[in-house]
Amino acid sequence: MCDRFSPRQTLANPRKPSQTLANPRKTLQQGNEMLFRKLIFAGSLAFGLISNTQQIAQAIEKVELGKARLTSGIAGKGALSVAEIKKFLADPLNHVELSVTLPQGLAAGASAIYIPEDNPLTRAKIELGRQLYFDKRLSGDGTVSCADCHSPASGYGANTQFGVGIKGQTGNRNSPVSFNRILSKAQFWDGRADSLEAQAIGPMANPIEMGSSHDAVVKLIGVNEGYRIQFEKIFGKKPDIGLAGKAIAAFERTIVTGPSPYDLHEPVRRLLESFPEELSDLDELKTEDPDLYKQFTNVKAVSDRQPMSDEAKRGRDLFFSQKANCSACHVGANFADELYHNLGVGMEVAKPDLGRYNETKEDKDKGAFKTPTLRNITQTGPYMHDGSQATLEEVVEWYAKGGHPNPYLSDKVKKLDLSAQDKKDLVEFMKALTGPLPEMETARLPQ
Repeated sequence: MCDRFSPRQTLANPRKPSQTLANPRKTLQQGNEMLFRKLIFAGSLAFGLISNTQQIAQAIEKVELGKARLTSGIAGKGALSVAEIKKFLADPLNHVELSVTLPQGLAAGASAIYIPEDNPLTRAKIELGRQLYFDKRLSGDGTVSCADCHSPASGYGANTQFGVGIKGQTGNRNSPVSFNRILSKAQFWDGRADSLEAQAIGPMANPIEMGSSHDAVVKLIGVNEGYRIQFEKIFGKKPDIGLAGKAIAAFERTIVTGPSPYDLHEPVRRLLESFPEELSDLDELKTEDPDLYKQFTNVKAVSDRQPMSDEAKRGRDLFFSQKANCSACHVGANFADELYHNLGVGMEVAKPDLGRYNETKEDKDKGAFKTPTLRNITQTGPYMHDGSQATLEEVVEWYAKGGHPNPYLSDKVKKLDLSAQDKKDLVEFMKALTGPLPEMETARLPQ
């Protein structure tokens, strides 16, 4: 059974083995997706497995996130015409549910993938979400889109202390990143949105962000034929704000970080740790254990293309040690525990931002904010919920001094005994957590 396109349930094939459809795995690996589609259609129709669009939608296509084909938009140039959208929507494979895997490194957190049952991913839905994400027309004056505060050019964040909304207005919090959200349920620094779907529509009606209203957004989408026909085909309904949130959330779940130097070095480190004597003499190993030799040289060659510095390697060991204890909160494949902690940031003022407390009204949550991912952290400064720390060096110094004392300071924040070199090594390690992001079409939107 092809791992890219698998029926939900095993279908008994009454034909003889010689009559079965050839496995298109090899074709797909060669990159010939058009031939793959022809094989699927020809074989499925011949065997009576798939007779119409409704039946093909019962199948599942397996894809790895981070690949450009999910985020590069409908082929062509310029604004999307209705004819181009209709042609895209007419392809049944664009409506097949996607079963997703994650890139190397991030894949270790696959158990945390969260895709609501009522919002499965399809290529068509992802593409609709991409269009809505980058469309400034959804704002009150047509000047701001989701991407203005969560831009691909700024690591899907904003390189300003606070997000800048309609008419240049700013709030009081730094823009969180919109990548790797597939591993997170609650959104925003204070977790006030219980899903990515809820988060996606919040800024549209916020007077200092996109400055519109949900009714106005739905009206704009409804009168645009390109948008309207997509909603009707994908959801079977006229546009509404909830469906818009679902489409944007589906798109955002495809934005993931690719393998970083850290991820590529980890297999090398683990082998060196497990087989120190054997790997001390590669010439001898090549003869005595050719399989281990091949395994090690292969992963070493991959790592060497994006090498970790010695400083970063030392920083990695320090990061996961009790001495620095960074992994008490920055844990897992995404380097985030998805919990809320008071680090003392901003707590020195008379009326601090109370963060999570505003949602729970529990004293323990006063001044607590959600742990951000450290993936691609070099691209997403300034740092902390209030954007008050401009560099990673400042962040390390903050933790080293034990934050700012206050009655609600997390018990995980303690003064650290770090040397100047330790601090530099930690910064170098965080730099080594930077991986590629998907190629992205940002300008091709419905006319």
